[in-house]
Amino acid sequence: MTNPYVLDLSEVDETRVADVGGKGAHLGGLSRIEGIRVPDGFCVTTDAFRRAIAGVPSIDEPLDELSRLDPEDQEAIRTLSARIRRIIEETTVPGDIAAAITGSIVRFGEQAAYAVRSSATAEDLPTASFAGQQDTYLNVLGPIAVLRHVSRCWASMFTERAVVYRQRNGIDHRTVHMAVVVQRMVFPHASGILFTADPVTGNRKVATVDAGFGLGEAVVSGLVNPDVFTVRAGEVVTRTIAAKEHAIHALPTGGTREVAVDAGQRQRPALTDEQTVRLVGLGRSIEAHFGRPQDIEWCLVDDGFRFVQSRPITTLFPLPVVENGDEGDDRENAEGDGGANRVYVSVGHQQMMTDPMKPLGYSMWQLTAMVPMHEAGGRLFVDVTPRLASPTSRDSLLDAMGKGDPLVRDALETVLERDGFVPSLPDAAPVGPPSTDAPAPIETDPAVVTELIERSRTSIAALERDIRTKKGPALFDFLLEAFEEHKRVLADPLSMRALMAGMDATWWLNDRLREWLGEKNAADTLTLSAPDNITSEMGLALLDVADVIRPLPEVLAFLRDAEHLEDATFLDELVKTEGGGEAREAIEAYLDRYGMRCVGEIDITRPRWRERPTTLVPVILDHVRNFGPGAAEQRFERGRRKARQKEQDVLSRLRALPDGDRKADETQRMIDRVRTFIGYREYPKYGIVSRYFVYKRALLAEAERLTRDKVLTEKEDAFYLTFQELHEAVRSDRADARLIQRRKEAFRSYHALTPPRVLTSDGEAVTGAYRRDDAPPGALTGLPVSAGTVEGRARVILDMAAADLEAGDILVTTFTDPSWSPLFVGIAGLVTEVGGLMTHGAVIAREYGLPAVVGVERATRLIRDGQRIRLHATDGYVELLP
Repeated sequence: MTNPYVLDLSEVDETRVADVGGKGAHLGGLSRIEGIRVPDGFCVTTDAFRRAIAGVPSIDEPLDELSRLDPEDQEAIRTLSARIRRIIEETTVPGDIAAAITGSIVRFGEQAAYAVRSSATAEDLPTASFAGQQDTYLNVLGPIAVLRHVSRCWASMFTERAVVYRQRNGIDHRTVHMAVVVQRMVFPHASGILFTADPVTGNRKVATVDAGFGLGEAVVSGLVNPDVFTVRAGEVVTRTIAAKEHAIHALPTGGTREVAVDAGQRQRPALTDEQTVRLVGLGRSIEAHFGRPQDIEWCLVDDGFRFVQSRPITTLFPLPVVENGDEGDDRENAEGDGGANRVYVSVGHQQMMTDPMKPLGYSMWQLTAMVPMHEAGGRLFVDVTPRLASPTSRDSLLDAMGKGDPLVRDALETVLERDGFVPSLPDAAPVGPPSTDAPAPIETDPAVVTELIERSRTSIAALERDIRTKKGPALFDFLLEAFEEHKRVLADPLSMRALMAGMDATWWLNDRLREWLGEKNAADTLTLSAPDNITSEMGLALLDVADVIRPLPEVLAFLRDAEHLEDATFLDELVKTEGGGEAREAIEAYLDRYGMRCVGEIDITRPRWRERPTTLVPVILDHVRNFGPGAAEQRFERGRRKARQKEQDVLSRLRALPDGDRKADETQRMIDRVRTFIGYREYPKYGIVSRYFVYKRALLAEAERLTRDKVLTEKEDAFYLTFQELHEAVRSDRADARLIQRRKEAFRSYHALTPPRVLTSDGEAVTGAYRRDDAPPGALTGLPVSAGTVEGRARVILDMAAADLEAGDILVTTFTDPSWSPLFVGIAGLVTEVGGLMTHGAVIAREYGLPAVVGVERATRLIRDGQRIRLHATDGYVELLP
């Protein structure tokens, strides 16, 4: 019978994480791969850990206290974790566990030296590596010393860094258990780390090798600058040979020490090219076994490689899913279309929502989108390879991308510059006679926009009416038909022409007025307070809500006491205050019109304002504090006057030029055109989100039934199933709880990943650059989308519900979608990391006359909250002031 406390590495594989932890499970898996040599050894199981800890009741109280600490309270964590470690280290290893460990040592060699290494159950996982969070001890001699170091490994589950890592990743300390790996020591000539994908760019076809002399701790700990080799297609393509002044060697009495490398050896490569290529080949076998890129620790002993650890590289952005494979499995998803190179563009950077989406969210977007989309890391990407391969479509794609986000265009051009990555294909021959039909012109007529809005309202009303009677599988059949209507409305030719008319007129005005008058971004002022903009109206309408609440002191006191506000009872409790009925009526009217909106609204699983109305409270209070009565109408009228004055100024200056009457007449037509159509730019998104809320309420009703029937643990579990999977769960009354749990863990991990604007099928994230030199040294460059210059206090805000703004503040955030518009009326400027010329934040910034620069890489990390900055929004850069 197998001993419950000790398992040989040959007895385990990667399915035994619960028994031997991540490191032990991966080592067991490594030992089973043909041609891969792993030092002999055994694992002290998590059963042994649990048994030992169960005998220490004094640990319960500090564990409970630890779980309540804020992950940012470093001093408290440091003190409490040290106390827990002392308790564990001072605990005697139970006799039967000690006997099992000693017996294994005798089998493997009582006089041998051992490495004793921690192996936690939440370690070396696909979604969280925990690299370096627990302890390793090298060159441990004798059974007594091994037992002592096993206790130390158990205790290292509560190092400060491990505790903080778990808390920040939402992992309960009591759910993690510690195993210990005990292996025969190897004393290598050289050692280091192999990444089977480039850890910086993410390229899966490039492997990098870090190598140094002696034990690998010198490389892993950063004691030495290692030699670095880059290998591609079986060949070393770059090498950097470092001056390796130090190495770590084993001591005869146990333990290790740092030694100086002989001066004559320091510049000698730790590996030959042939050894490096052979090592990478072995690494590819390991990668194939585990199914994803690996971070591998290796040793070179007598010209043979030994492997002492392999774990997933969790920092890589996943490859897009191009077929029905297990999510995140690079073997399944690496390359579609017979292995041809592919280029993907981020949907989130176009839709102003770069956060990860839950499976129901991204699958619904895929089903309602106009083009095929592929999921990676909880984000969606579009394969633009065919358009890049065709010379004709390539130019139009680059032009469209450049107008939206110059960084996307530059990233695509960077990929195109690589010989042969995207082969140029001839344009397909036309079928039949060439078409002579031009798109039907659209008149500059406000009635067109009125008609389009009415069409959308009618379609949504029909959806709301017809969905009421649909339940169970019939609901999903109905929704699939509704998605077709959804796409039909989006693709309405008249709607598309109205959208393009507004954007084309904007670009025409900016180009011509810069050419004729030397004015930058003249359309920014000419579009102020344009009619029919549902998103700018939404921002101003919350000022009207503030007008109702401002004279109601008991309501204000109720709203300021934010701790007691709960979404489920908020509006009912509000009416119990004096004036609360009037306040509730104003908020309800606002929610009836805009309650389907929220931050990240393209993800159907995000809580809407109607579901979480307290989200609006901080913004309402800011408006009460920062504005007077009637501010909404005053702001709109002020913008309209400024636009009218700008129009008259531009036209009079044009008429003074040669051929001025013609130029003025053309400009007048374009001004009329942009003011007629630019507001409609925001309406299709409003229609999409309105439909999504109807879909969501119907799907949540099904999720609630599944929860009552014990198919789901809680209704929000439905969010971790795709639309198709939820359909099957409703049909069969069965759901895979393990799949839901895996999806939850993966979703948590995706928050740590930064989605690239452009991603290749090699896994390379291509960021792009502005390639400009017109900004002063130290300035942060971006894309100017709404002209003006302003100086003020930067408020770095990542959550709209946490906003605390004062007049004159400059909002700095990752991205803004329409839900952020209520904040725009109270700030002096806007800086975002994501955005383009015609994205929602840019359009609304121009509507409000708000200086804005978007696409500023890492703005939320490079600008400190409270720092004074100067925003040069006409030229597109931000100065950081002392």
